[in-house]
Amino acid sequence: MKTYVAVLTLSLFYLSVAEAVPEDHCKSALRELEEKFDDLKKEVRGNRVAFGAAIGNVRNVGPFNIEITVIYKKVFSNTGSYSPATGIFTAPVKGIYYFSVSGHNESTRPMGLRLMKNGKQMVIVYNHPAGRRHETATNSMTLQLEVGDQVYVRLRVHTWVFDNEDSPSTFIGHLLFPL
Repeated sequence: MKTYVAVLTLSLFYLSVAEAVPEDHCKSALRELEEKFDDLKKEVRGNRVAFGAAIGNVRNVGPFNIEITVIYKKVFSNTGSYSPATGIFTAPVKGIYYFSVSGHNESTRPMGLRLMKNGKQMVIVYNHPAGRRHETATNSMTLQLEVGDQVYVRLRVHTWVFDNEDSPSTFIGHLLFPL
């Protein structure tokens, strides 16, 4: 943002003294400033990375005899790095990211969700069986990611998760700051 203000300040200064400079030079310098400003806008836009999604009103997912990647198909927002076809977020820029996972269930059976980074568990959202009551559990963390790192959620073996319009189970992430 400081660069943006500096470029604008320099541009205004340049325009104020432009009357004393030949017209061809002014046009050339103005084109150069416009190009730098466009590059700056692209850089700022490129660092906007965020998504938010829910499983999508399917009621129960699981239990399964194998662990599966949870696919969050109901996308609320996405700058393009989250794939609703695979359930995988792929980091477009190196940086510090924030992720949150929530799961809802009727606790007659356990719920187990694992936030994964490149195949390694980072945190877990787990709920033990506790009778017939509805419960929600959430966990979150910040991760340092390189370009191409993948973050996703896995449903643990023999567990389940619930999602409907009133009680969505969600996966959320965004870039806190680029490195």
